[in-house]
Amino acid sequence: MKHPLTTYFLEVYQESIHIIHDKVLFVISDHKTDYLILEGNDSLGFFGELITVGSHQAIKIPLTHHNANILRSHFPFTNPIPVLRKKRSFGLGDRLGIAGEGHLRVFKACDAYPVLAQQSMRELTLTKRSYEDVLDAASFAVFKFGYHDGFGADGDHLKKMDDIENVLKLGYTMITLDCSDYIKNDVLTLSDEEIKNRITLPEVMKKIYLDREINVEGHLIHFNEMDLMRAYYVYQDAIEYTTKVYQKFFKNQAYAANLELSIDETMTPTKPVEHFFVANELKNQGVVLDTLAPRFCGEFQKGVDYIGDLNQFERELGVHAAIARHFDYKLSIHSGSDKFSIFSIIGNHTKGIFHIKTAGTNWLEAMRLVAIKDPNLYREIHAFALDAFDEARKLYHVTTDLTKIPSLKTLSDDELPALFQLNDARQLIHITYGAILTAENNQQDRFRTKLYRLWSSYHQEYARMLESHIGEHIRKLYDGFIS
Repeated sequence: MKHPLTTYFLEVYQESIHIIHDKVLFVISDHKTDYLILEGNDSLGFFGELITVGSHQAIKIPLTHHNANILRSHFPFTNPIPVLRKKRSFGLGDRLGIAGEGHLRVFKACDAYPVLAQQSMRELTLTKRSYEDVLDAASFAVFKFGYHDGFGADGDHLKKMDDIENVLKLGYTMITLDCSDYIKNDVLTLSDEEIKNRITLPEVMKKIYLDREINVEGHLIHFNEMDLMRAYYVYQDAIEYTTKVYQKFFKNQAYAANLELSIDETMTPTKPVEHFFVANELKNQGVVLDTLAPRFCGEFQKGVDYIGDLNQFERELGVHAAIARHFDYKLSIHSGSDKFSIFSIIGNHTKGIFHIKTAGTNWLEAMRLVAIKDPNLYREIHAFALDAFDEARKLYHVTTDLTKIPSLKTLSDDELPALFQLNDARQLIHITYGAILTAENNQQDRFRTKLYRLWSSYHQEYARMLESHIGEHIRKLYDGFIS
């Protein structure tokens, strides 16, 4: 679409040109920040500055929270939708709020639904962002790049009722309920006798599960007494809390949102019998899940490929996927960034019906861009990350060995981007994002402004890098179910 008003601006995002009340609205960049431009002098509820451009009057509109709300009121496609009942969905965890262009290039070319707004309370704290900011960035991105096919918004890894309610009231269309506070990890240290001394199994539960073989798509689920007692001991409190959350926020469709249950933040993998137990008990309580994330065998560490026995993973994934289908929800895979060795396995055993959650890999691509475009800045940040690593690792399970990262003194500038092919270097940068983004010198930010300025200058390169990197995730997932 061409419009005379657009010719007065140097950088107009062509895909953003839309008509509202017979007036044109679009996004421009002045190389520092983006603005909406609305034709005419009627603000339509937007807050902005009246300007004269050639023979035209227009309103220059900053990308604020108020203006995001007005945009969402005028253009329904800029509002998130529930996506977990779609066949394929993919959580993207854009920690910086600038990855929309690259992400949307990928999802314009496939039939998976992106969850563009996806952040946990921890990530917001570390990046000093808010749930409003995360949702607004997603809404502006879909408008800016003309994406009309629907996207999700996930209040990720929420634990408290108040936080869940706040996010749902903002319009988020998905809650990932983190029940880790209600899951008993000390089961790893307890003997069978100690378990027996701590709980009494309800008789009705014995009748449901003991002395039965449950056939789930040819997989036989069998509970002996200790299987049942351990499942009850570990998960019963989580089941009760999930039921309370469901009844308050999701029963009778109180909010137009999906519910994901996360039981992956545990010390021990979720056995198939335990997955079945949790799902069945929730069903008996009337809870309808849209997806569930077990703790799979092996290691799903941040920013690196799967660590573990691929054969065992495939065997167990097949059972987990069958259980999910049995209870009519999608299987969810958390910490899915860069797990290239198992993507086709996931695509195959889920039959192409899955939710994959990634977080942080777009941050790594952004930092790889820094290493390419400003080696001196990258060197300074890398040295800072080494100092910040011990504190950052308290929040993440990683097995990073800093001694395996080459000294930057031995590397030329051209060799710096290759660090992002090394697991230990990737994890160093991956988990120190909060310290890097909030570092200060003399009460002034140390890196943040420089970084955002660089990313703005090279936004097209960043988009191409994300298109390639996230696109490879999608291609390998689809390889598993498309011959």
